[in-house]
Amino acid sequence: MDVVQRKGEGCNMARHLESVCRLCRKEGLKLFLKGTRCTTDKCAIERRAYAPGQHGQKRTKNSEYATQLREKQKIKRLYGLFERQFRNYFRKAERMKGISGENLLLLLERRLDNMVYRLGFASSRSEARQLVNHGHFLVNGKRVDIPSYLVEIGDKVEIKERSRQIAPIAQSLAAVDRRGVPAWLEVDKNSFVGVIRAYPTREELTMPMQEQLVVELYSK
Repeated sequence: MDVVQRKGEGCNMARHLESVCRLCRKEGLKLFLKGTRCTTDKCAIERRAYAPGQHGQKRTKNSEYATQLREKQKIKRLYGLFERQFRNYFRKAERMKGISGENLLLLLERRLDNMVYRLGFASSRSEARQLVNHGHFLVNGKRVDIPSYLVEIGDKVEIKERSRQIAPIAQSLAAVDRRGVPAWLEVDKNSFVGVIRAYPTREELTMPMQEQLVVELYSK
């Protein structure tokens, strides 16, 4: 089993003692860490689009290293990973054919918790991770409770029959049409099934990420 798929590393969301809204303000963009709240005027970025703290509104000029580190932190927080997990993904991406930065993003997108979120079965990646960890999903008919499980093209992700009326899942599915599902995925709300039709291209990942800065950081 690949190191990034080991249950001990994938079952818990990276824990933060501070409000997750502060993380979005620190990164200067929405990381969609609080589900539907992020799409309303209650979103912290909408109300205070500057970094938290006493000096949050001051303009600072970052060094090259600080810029690279900030980008790594942003992507790591977006997908909800610890440093060791994130570094393991990067090492795997380096060994793959192609561009290391794009390989890294593809591996992160293939995580089961991310796919559950993308399919609209959860309102955030942290919620998706918790639901997967509690065993509410089947992959190709088999129960999978490892959030870091890497899905393949053609895999079918299904909500277990007795889990279909759980409030977070039902609420997220009710909002899926408004939120939208990426073109590389297909979801049937009536049968509670999603299918991975393809892997996303770099152009389809529209979140502002500069993965090359992460490659430069880890290559030092």
